[in-house]
Amino acid sequence: MSKKDVETTGHSWDGIEELNNPLPRWWLMVFYACIIWAIAYSIAMPAWPGIKSATAGMLGWSTRAEVAKDIASFEEMNAGVNAELASADVTTIDVNSDLHNYGVNMGAAVFRANCSQCHGSGAAGNVGYPNLLDNDWLWGGTIDEVAYTIQHGVRNETDEARYSEMPRFGADELLEPAQIDQVVEYVLSLSGQDHDAAMATEGAVVFADNCAACHLEDGTGDIFQGAPNLTDAIWLYGGDRATIKETVTNARFGVMPAWGQRLSQAEVNAAALYVHQLGGGQ
Repeated sequence: MSKKDVETTGHSWDGIEELNNPLPRWWLMVFYACIIWAIAYSIAMPAWPGIKSATAGMLGWSTRAEVAKDIASFEEMNAGVNAELASADVTTIDVNSDLHNYGVNMGAAVFRANCSQCHGSGAAGNVGYPNLLDNDWLWGGTIDEVAYTIQHGVRNETDEARYSEMPRFGADELLEPAQIDQVVEYVLSLSGQDHDAAMATEGAVVFADNCAACHLEDGTGDIFQGAPNLTDAIWLYGGDRATIKETVTNARFGVMPAWGQRLSQAEVNAAALYVHQLGGGQ
């Protein structure tokens, strides 16, 4: 077929005419097949967006359902060891056993998903959130005490929660402003920081009358009352003069959820095993 026998579109540029050659048959067949496939797919699978969700599709398939199926499959596979972990006494699990190894790895996943937002991905804590890597533990750092704290939390609304409450010595006018300044200087002296010696002497009396019942006479604290040691360099909210004054004036009231209401017993025990083996604790 010569060029003259081919229909043109009527367009011409610089003497060059645009031919109107028909598309190859194979190309058209593929094109129509794609259209048919697209229509069938949009009917069978989730495809068309709506205001709140997409169309479900006639097959009812969803990525969420597939993930749930995979999770259920793994839970079924691990059901036996999870039951063993849930019923185990965490204080007697051999650190060299397969159960301990499984629990630590499971606990790492539980920690990342539920605890790292406050305690940090490396468990080093932050202002107001305890460092879980050292040996300074309120409420006790043995593995069973750690497990109890995870299970029931701190200062939440459950009856079994760890609970203590520091008085708001300034906000509730339990101490005069001058007394607060004095006791702050005394607390600074307990941890070996720069302080006003004369005010600290007066503050020792204020401390003995108002603070020693929880923090003990020497300021070393009582972990089982949730009263921290004031003589070391470890501070949950900060140990500078301004922060200590804020703490004495308005107190602190950190809350930890009762994870036993959100996690399975196996997950609670696993989290306890993971946290305890990080190097802190007792």
